[in-house]
Amino acid sequence: MAEVKTSSSESSAMAKSLSFTEGPVHTHLIRLTGYMSLGFISIMTASLLETVYVGILGTNELAAISFTFPLVMLLQGVSMGLGIGASSVVARAMGSGDKDRARRLITHGCVLVMGVIVCFVVITYIALEPFFALLGAGPEILPLAVAYTKIWLFGLPFLTFAFVGSMLMRATGDAVTPGYLMTVGSALHVTIAPFFIFGIAGVPELGLEGAAIGFVIARILSSGLYFYYMAFRDSLLLPSLDGITTSCRQILHVGLPAIASNLIGPVSMTIITRLLAGHGAVVVAGYGVATRVEAMVMMIIFALSMSVAPFVGQNWEAGLYDRVKKALQLANGFSLSWGLFAFVLLSLTARWFVSLINSDPGVVEAASVYLIIVPVSVGFMGIMLTATQSFNALGKPIPPLVMSILQMLVIYIPLALIGDFLWGYVGIYIAFATTSVIMGTLGFFWINNVIKKEIGRSLPLQIIEHPLNVSVERERSNDRNVTGPSRDVRRDR
Repeated sequence: MAEVKTSSSESSAMAKSLSFTEGPVHTHLIRLTGYMSLGFISIMTASLLETVYVGILGTNELAAISFTFPLVMLLQGVSMGLGIGASSVVARAMGSGDKDRARRLITHGCVLVMGVIVCFVVITYIALEPFFALLGAGPEILPLAVAYTKIWLFGLPFLTFAFVGSMLMRATGDAVTPGYLMTVGSALHVTIAPFFIFGIAGVPELGLEGAAIGFVIARILSSGLYFYYMAFRDSLLLPSLDGITTSCRQILHVGLPAIASNLIGPVSMTIITRLLAGHGAVVVAGYGVATRVEAMVMMIIFALSMSVAPFVGQNWEAGLYDRVKKALQLANGFSLSWGLFAFVLLSLTARWFVSLINSDPGVVEAASVYLIIVPVSVGFMGIMLTATQSFNALGKPIPPLVMSILQMLVIYIPLALIGDFLWGYVGIYIAFATTSVIMGTLGFFWINNVIKKEIGRSLPLQIIEHPLNVSVERERSNDRNVTGPSRDVRRDR
C-alpha cells in the first residue's frame, strides 16, 4: 500500500510540470523567456557587480579576472553541452508522454555531468599557470589570475549542478522554479562576496581571492536548494542507476557534439584574448568590462533561445510541426527587434555606463568602442542561437557543431587577424560583428530548410500508419492555437 502512495505522489509531482504541446505558442515562449530572463538578469547583474567590486581593487585585478573568461567559458561549455544533451532527450520523453523515462534520464544526466565536471576541475587546477601564461598574462597579473581561479574551481561543480538542474526542470515544463532559484543564487553571491573582498564586519580582507570565496559559498548554498526541489518536492531524482549506460549513450549522442561546439568558442577566445593582450592590459580589462555589459543586453536573447529548445523538443516529438514553425518565427522576429533596441541604447550610453565601472581612460575607450560596434549584430546572434538550440532539441547535434566551426575557426579568427593587422583591436571587434551577421543568416536558412524536409518525410508516414490520429491531432493543434491554454496549461505552481 505504501508503494502505491509513493508512486502516486511521484506521478503527481511530474504532472505538475506543464506541457508545451497545448495553449498559444506565444504564451509559452513569453512565460519561459520571462522566468529564464529573471534568472539571467540576476546572474548577469551579479557578474557585473562583481566586476564593479574588482574594479575598485584596481586595473590589474580587473585584467586578471578578464583573463579567466576563456577558461570559464571552456569549463561551462562542457557542462552546458552535457546539459543540452540531457534536456533534449528529457523534453522529447515528456513530449511522448513517457514521464518515467524522463525521470530516469534526469537522474542519470546529473550523475554523468557531475562526474565529468569534477574530472575537468582536477585537470584544470594542475594546469592553471601555463594556461594563463599562454594567454599572455604578465608577471604582475599572472599570480592574481591563478590565485582567483584556484578558489573559483571549487565552486564549479555546485554551479554546474544548479545550471544543469535548471535546464532539466525546464525540459519537464517547469518554467517558474529555475528562474527563482537562479535569482536566489545570484543574490547570495553579491551579498556574500563584498564581506570577503573588502573585509566587512570582521571578515578578513582578501581582495580578489575574496571574490572567489564568495562565489564558492553562494554556489554551494544555491545547489542545495536545487537538490531539494529536484529530489524531494518534484521527485525528479531516482535512488537507482539501473539503465545508466543506455541513458548516457542517449545523452551523449547530442551532448558530445554540443560540448565540441561549446569548446570551439573558448579555444577561439583564447586566441582573441592573446591578440588583445598585445595591445596592453587596459585593452584586456576594457574588453572584460564590455563583454559583461553586453551580457546584460544579450541575456534576453540567451533566455529566448534556451526557451525555444524545450518547446521545440516537446512539440516535435508530439508531431505538432506548425507550433514548432510558429515558435521559430516569433523568436527570430523578437531577436531582430531586440537587437535594434540594444544597438540604439548602447550607442547612446556606452561611455557613461563603462565609466560607472572603471574610470581609467584606456579601459573606458576600449570598452566603449566594443559596445558601439558589436551590438549591431545582436539580432543576428539571436537568430543563430535559436537555430542551434532548435537543432539540439530535434536531436540533430551535427549542424550546431558545423556552425561553431564555421563561426569561430573559419570566419571569425581569420577576420580578426586581418582586422587586428589593419585597425588594431577595433578591427577585432568589427570581425566579431561581421561574423555574427553571416552566421545568423546561415542559421536562419539552415534550420528552416531542415524542418521543411523533416516535415515532408514525417507526415506521409504518419498518414499511412495512423490516418485518423493525424487528422485528429491537426484539429487539436488548431484548437490549441486558437482557443488558448487548457485547464492543465493554466495550472501553475
